[in-house]
Amino acid sequence: MESLQIKTASKKYPVYFGERILENLHSVIEDVCPSVSNILVISDETVYKHHGKALMKELPNQALSYILPSGEGAKSFEHFYNVQTFALEHGLDRQSLIIAFGGGVVGDLAGFVAATYMRGIPFIQVPTTLLAHDSAVGGKVAINHELGKNMIGAFHQPEAVFYDISLLETLSEKEWRSGFAEVVKHALIYSTTFYDWLKSSVSTFEDLKGETLIQSIKEGIKVKAEIVANDEKETGIRAFLNFGHTLGHAIEAELGYGEITHGEAVVIGMCFAFEIGKELIDTTFPLEKLKEWLHKLGYRTDIPQGLDKNNLVAKMKADKKAQHGQINMVLLKEIGEPLLMKVDEKTILSLLSETST
Repeated sequence: MESLQIKTASKKYPVYFGERILENLHSVIEDVCPSVSNILVISDETVYKHHGKALMKELPNQALSYILPSGEGAKSFEHFYNVQTFALEHGLDRQSLIIAFGGGVVGDLAGFVAATYMRGIPFIQVPTTLLAHDSAVGGKVAINHELGKNMIGAFHQPEAVFYDISLLETLSEKEWRSGFAEVVKHALIYSTTFYDWLKSSVSTFEDLKGETLIQSIKEGIKVKAEIVANDEKETGIRAFLNFGHTLGHAIEAELGYGEITHGEAVVIGMCFAFEIGKELIDTTFPLEKLKEWLHKLGYRTDIPQGLDKNNLVAKMKADKKAQHGQINMVLLKEIGEPLLMKVDEKTILSLLSETST
């Protein structure tokens, strides 16, 4: 079992990762929460069906579980409220621990419950998707609103992240595709070496196993850890982690949450950001080569047909990076050289028309 340390202004905590390490979870809990009074596991139907029994076996007999429906729709105020009610009814106190056992949806919702229950209790992230290598680290927790993704939330760092990659074995290819998009994002905003290694190592998702998978997760977490250490509350460079997300989130919201995976939408958003970069900052990045690789992995890189361009722009203006109704986008001059830039609506509308099918 390997580990990394995440250091932020408010907290330092470990990320553990390895293969078939679930039996070590109880010792991790003892280390980071030695006086825990009770444990509430928050998971979803799919994850709990596959892995719930194995997880609960590693926890005290009195540990509770709350099972959400699978999918992005679980990140709603209704489910958030229902989990809070369950916690109150079962007497959780400020010494209780929440375990987020699932992908990014579960992690975001469970983390927001932990951030707000009795004004904040500890939680541990136990990710079960590749996508969660990004969302489980850094302390951003939230639920969705119909007018925007992750618009209601908080910064609440976990006590630990416990990443057993054997839990990923039951993922569908669609979920692998969603998660790998964030690995690609980390490489693009940070390192030519990481990006070139990914392109040469991963031709199909069958290549994402064993040491290649662990290395991909480790390097992605290192990128996020370095950025979060310098900007915990996203007042500066942490915004770079949103490369591809301004349009990506708008597409998710416009299609309806769950109609496209987060990672698939982010890929479209990253490609669009490169197109914006060509217009505004003369980026020379070989976008067609990136698209060729992404297409081989099953991604689409164009904007889905039938989406209203004005509605997409309106949702982009509601993005958390926007200021005074002005759209701010993360662009890349070159690999590892991101910048945040104001982009006018006219440019965006013009390119939306050119890049949609």
